[in-house]
Parts: sequence; C-alpha cells; structure tokens
Amino acid sequence: MNKTADYREGYANSVQVRVNLWDFFLSFGVLDQTAPDNVQIHNFQGVYLSPQQAKALANVLNQNLQQYESAFGEIRLEPQAGGPVIQ
Repeated sequence: MNKTADYREGYANSVQVRVNLWDFFLSFGVLDQTAPDNVQIHNFQGVYLSPQQAKALANVLNQNLQQYESAFGEIRLEPQAGGPVIQ
C-alpha cells in the first residue's frame, strides 16, 4: 500500500452518513460532551464513496465485526446515560 503525501490517520467516535443518488458521504469526527446537554462534534474528514464501494465497505466491516466478536465477545450498543441508542 502506497501512501500519498497528504495521507493521515485519526481517531473518530462519530460518523455521519449522507446519501444521494450518486454517492455516499461519510463525515468522520470526534464527539466532545462536556455536559449531558452539551455535545459538540468536531468533523475532521469527509469521504465520498460510490454506492458500490459503500456496499463493499459494509460487507468488509460486517465480516470483520463477526470475526472480532468471535474472538472477543459481543459488541453491545447500549445507550449512554441520558443519550440516544446507537444503531
């Protein structure tokens, strides 16, 4: 794998998805919650995917999640105190 000069890695605990007829847009960010009623998301990277690449990504993620859960146990998506349920 070759990396471009502007390649970067980052940690994201927030991913927002927008969809239209031609593509999927994933916006990655870091959620900052300083109080139960004060949540800010600082987006740092946006990525456009074709519908075909989005489906391929979903398949790869599902396969890897199944392998992870087989090795380490179920990943539970429980609501945080007062927060929404993650789906």
